[in-house]
Amino acid sequence: MEPSGERVAEPISYVLPQPAGAPDAWTAEAAQLGGVGSQRLLEVAEVAAPSAVADVLGSQVVVRRRLVLLDGRPVELADSYYPLEVARGTGLAESARIRGGSPTLLAALGHLPAEVAEELVVRPGTAAETAALDLRDGSLVVQLFRVTCGRDGRPYEVAVMVMRPEGRVFRYRTKVGDDGVSRQ
Repeated sequence: MEPSGERVAEPISYVLPQPAGAPDAWTAEAAQLGGVGSQRLLEVAEVAAPSAVADVLGSQVVVRRRLVLLDGRPVELADSYYPLEVARGTGLAESARIRGGSPTLLAALGHLPAEVAEELVVRPGTAAETAALDLRDGSLVVQLFRVTCGRDGRPYEVAVMVMRPEGRVFRYRTKVGDDGVSRQ
């Protein structure tokens, strides 16, 4: 954790492949902050996509649902969705941990991020979300909806994360050219 008790998220680290032998981004971030980060794989399946995901990836997807823990305490529900043509027959569709995390496997499969769009929403958590995150009924949660597109412009992952709100800081950087146009 940061000295103030805040957890500062650097979103770019969660879409880039890790170096060979390195842990996934969450495990590395938690260790850097002096904690132990882990994940519990809840489900891996081919499913009908929720409407917001279907708008991006199509109606049938592979989902990897995880409960993200910090020092054994639930801090996030993370659902990652992949088009069938990307995930079928790969480790993304298997009920096992992925060494280095899914961005590392995706890169090995030829899917490197070129553009990432994120939407953050603070909203009341559902009963299932607050129970899983060990929050009181009606508590607020932070939802992050991320779309990652490859160099061909096509989206290959949608991630929907629902997080405990306390201590969260999201830090973004954007490079802007001399003409005022974003370069990142």
